[in-house]
Amino acid sequence: MGITVKGVTKRFGSFLALDDINLEVKTGSLVALLGPSGSGKSTLLRSIAGLELPDTGRIYLTGRDATYQTVQERNIGFVFQHYALFKHLTIKENIAFGLDIRKVGKQVSGRRVDELLELVQLKGLGNRYPSQLSGGQRQRVALARALAVQPKVLLLDEPFGALDAKVRKDLRNWLRNLIEQVQVTTVFVTHDQEEAMEVSDEIVVMNQGRIEQVGSPAQVYDNPATAFVMSFIGPVNVVPRNSQLVRNFELDNAAPDVFVRPHDVVIEISRVEGGVPAKISRLIHLGWEILAELVFDDGNIITANLSREQYDKLNLQPQQKVFVKPKDARAFPAAYAA
Repeated sequence: MGITVKGVTKRFGSFLALDDINLEVKTGSLVALLGPSGSGKSTLLRSIAGLELPDTGRIYLTGRDATYQTVQERNIGFVFQHYALFKHLTIKENIAFGLDIRKVGKQVSGRRVDELLELVQLKGLGNRYPSQLSGGQRQRVALARALAVQPKVLLLDEPFGALDAKVRKDLRNWLRNLIEQVQVTTVFVTHDQEEAMEVSDEIVVMNQGRIEQVGSPAQVYDNPATAFVMSFIGPVNVVPRNSQLVRNFELDNAAPDVFVRPHDVVIEISRVEGGVPAKISRLIHLGWEILAELVFDDGNIITANLSREQYDKLNLQPQQKVFVKPKDARAFPAAYAA
């Protein structure tokens, strides 16, 4: 196993940052720690790196107890959100920094740096300085520097958070391909659901210092374990249990709220069995899809996703009366609905 976390708890004063965390990360996998601010994801990452010492519990790296090892002893590659490159060093010198500290010979170091420059698609830019590169290029340099020492584990703390949306999108695909090439166990922190879904093999959903669910992107989206997971990953409508929209569903528990994905909302222009009358209050054009905002007689408001093809076929207009029927609806035990 690449990384094993057993019963790790961490407090900062009265604040409980990590609450009895148990987690296993397979060797060579790419795992996302996903959650809102304050959920404990960065604290867990820093604990794995050795930058934070757990109050209780153990951390194992490649089968060895690393709980009390120093950062250097763990052989971790760590990439920060804001690059942390040395401004006065060239790109080559930045990448070679860890090798120089380990007193690796210049010839060996030079070959390794050249290999990494090619790997991160920055060949020919080694003699430039960080200020001469774009944000996306600087982040690639930071990744190359972390990989230079051939770490057992690569840790990324919101690596694309400081970049604009287009660059983030490009770097996600690049990172996925890079990790597949170097085959290093990788854990990255993000609050971006789309980023986690697109890049990772497995997602660890965190909330209030606890792990809510661990699973593949498909598992956590299609079969959320708790109300928090369903509401945090992907868009969702939350309606009262007594809403007209879900009155025909047999729900297993007495939770007050019911969750319906926008893509599970079917709109028809004529009355259908089980359909609930509603009015289109707004149509939002997002290019590849249309978002319809629907208002029901009982005052509840939901949104529905439509493809361009569906939208053109129905020829929907604002203020138009339609009939709505959900394909799926879910409720969770009250203990998990908070």
